[in-house]
Amino acid sequence: MNAVVVHHHGGPEQLVYESVTDPIPDEGQVVIETRCSSVNFADIKARRGGYKNYEPPFIPGLDAAGVITALGSGVQSLKLGQRVAAYTTGGAYAEKVLAEENLCFLLPETVSFEQGAGIGIFITAYNLLTLAGRLQKGETVLIHAGAGGVGSSLIQLAKVLGAGRVLTTVGSEAKKALVSELGADEVINYRQEDFAQRVLEISSNGADLILDSIAGETAEKGMSCLAPFGRLVIFGHTGAGAAQFDSKQLHSQNRAVLGYSSGGYRKHYPEILQQSAEAVLKLLAEKRLRLLIGASFKLEQAAKAQALVESRKSSGKVLLTP
Repeated sequence: MNAVVVHHHGGPEQLVYESVTDPIPDEGQVVIETRCSSVNFADIKARRGGYKNYEPPFIPGLDAAGVITALGSGVQSLKLGQRVAAYTTGGAYAEKVLAEENLCFLLPETVSFEQGAGIGIFITAYNLLTLAGRLQKGETVLIHAGAGGVGSSLIQLAKVLGAGRVLTTVGSEAKKALVSELGADEVINYRQEDFAQRVLEISSNGADLILDSIAGETAEKGMSCLAPFGRLVIFGHTGAGAAQFDSKQLHSQNRAVLGYSSGGYRKHYPEILQQSAEAVLKLLAEKRLRLLIGASFKLEQAAKAQALVESRKSSGKVLLTP
């Protein structure tokens, strides 16, 4: 089969399309013939050398959708030929991928492989709002990077789950109309406005829930517009540096700073991801949620796909197809 392999850490040019050995399922694993996979910022960090557990050579990619073509011993809940979305083992930038049985999610017939390839961002968005963020109906939510893959899913889900007002930040005027169409009530261009000041103008109490994939100074500034009893959830570090907080900003107003990573749930609580996947796949089947697709590339064009995401000029999810 063909796959994209990183032999050396570095830029997008390190993504090499080549022939590799077909995967063989171990106990509790399945092989999926990939129909579509997604590009995540985590893939870019892995390519750069940002994770200890991604030492070259490796195939990047966290999630994919396709058809099961082989079963490892002990697999009981899945069958050959089933359509699934999955968190993969060994990298999703490949024509065939491995996945653990408990990290595969059956795709309804009405959900396309392209929509299914976004399972990772849908689950992340759902868990950010429910498990970590504890969203209550009527609350004001601030979502950073609203035009991105997770951001665009968060906007839709926040509305579905009963948020009162959904505020979001974007980095260009061109992205404003896009996120408004997804349901954002207020869109703030952070390059032209002080987002914290604007949030306080919109809601004098501040935001009840802030969802932040940037961290650094953005998270620090977010604290200044977080409402009493509010939650600031950090689920990534696409910005520069770590945030610094004064603990007095927390206890005096019953505010909280939390972290979230789907990777932790994959390792320790995969059964919770099954529940979250079931919820979002139902919404996808009912057309109450959709994957915003910014661009699609052939697998051999993975370098171009990652370069687009890295440029921060993309909107929605960038996909790869064999």
